[in-house]
Amino acid sequence: MIRGELYDPGDAQLVQMRLSCRGLIESYNSSNSTQKNKRDKLLVELLGVVGKNINIEPPFFCDYGFNINLGDNVYMNFNCVMLDCASISIGNNTLIGPGVQFYAATHPVQAQERQSGLELAGPITVGENVWIGGGAIILPNVAIGDNTTIGAGAVVTKDVPSNVLAVGNPCRVIREL
Repeated sequence: MIRGELYDPGDAQLVQMRLSCRGLIESYNSSNSTQKNKRDKLLVELLGVVGKNINIEPPFFCDYGFNINLGDNVYMNFNCVMLDCASISIGNNTLIGPGVQFYAATHPVQAQERQSGLELAGPITVGENVWIGGGAIILPNVAIGDNTTIGAGAVVTKDVPSNVLAVGNPCRVIREL
């Protein structure tokens, strides 16, 4: 799965990992803003090592948690989804708007192969000092460079360089920053 090869999402070990993750997510999402220590502990249990000053507004959703790497000073607004069947790395000082979705999970393009029930995954990397506007969708095998802004509602299907403003569906660079 992590290597980008076809895998069976119904594998007993993967199912158990997702169930464990969902229990932690439910606890996180039911916490309130006055329970910062509880939230921080749940994030460490869910994600492992996290950067300093992480703020994820509930509700937040992910598949496994351990494939998510967050740098320092990362802020995620409400209702973010991370399908972390492969690595999702978010750099320092990154702001993520509400409803942003990171899809490291994907399916085979050919219908016959898709009918097998096997799935694929590809990594997502977001650099430092990035702002991703609300409702954006980031697809697998994508890297977003440092100091870049992704406009609200963008669908990022390919790499975006550093120091640019990129918007639209499909996402495209409209100017340098």
